[in-house]
Amino acid sequence: MRLVGSRVALREFRADDLDDSMAVVGDDRVTKWLSFDSLSREEQSARLTAAIQRAQHHPRTEFYLAVTRLDDDRLIGFCRLGLGEARAGKLGVAIAADHHGQGYATDASRAMVDFGFCQLGLHRITATIGPENTVSLRVIEKLGFTLEGRLRDHVFTNGSWRDSLLYSMLEDDWRQLGQAQSAAKPGD
Repeated sequence: MRLVGSRVALREFRADDLDDSMAVVGDDRVTKWLSFDSLSREEQSARLTAAIQRAQHHPRTEFYLAVTRLDDDRLIGFCRLGLGEARAGKLGVAIAADHHGQGYATDASRAMVDFGFCQLGLHRITATIGPENTVSLRVIEKLGFTLEGRLRDHVFTNGSWRDSLLYSMLEDDWRQLGQAQSAAKPGD
């Protein structure tokens, strides 16, 4: 499976992604914002193997994909859409710190959201973000997600409980956003 955005491509994980993935899950600058602490190489190896195996399940319960630049197939991050009941999904994204600020998280998230609504027929996609993670908050708001509320003590990471802000996008929101973007393109 491969999804292509304007800046990145999303593809299935491979066993040879271990070293590159450590720049994401083994870096405190990145995991500071995630729902888990930095991982050791052994922990990440097991997680990567499990993700590769889960990708073979039918039906799939998640689309957990490596993010790469368009001009290079090396992993620079990951994007995940976990599937739930009632045509719902949960979005997550992380990009290696050396690649921050280049629009990769926004592009990867947009590609995954489009895939969720267009190809998977989802009705609702949510994302949870720590209140202090202003960069990710800007990304999710730029994509058109709506703030629903605050989840108190939602995750335990980096030695303490952290709240999360819950955002959502509905299928109708996505359609309206697409129509607005299409209407804006001819005059750009």
